[in-house]
Amino acid sequence: MPSNDMAKRLIWSGLLAGLGALASVATTRAATMIWRRVYGEEPPE
Repeated sequence: MPSNDMAKRLIWSGLLAGLGALASVATTRAATMIWRRVYGEEPPE
């Protein structure tokens, strides 16, 4: 593991960005699935 503070901050920022992106994708998929079940059609763009 890197002992440099700057490297640790970069790794932390990358981890946060990656998890944020995954959460966004999961949220969008869940909302799309709910919309399809409720309205029976594709969600608006």
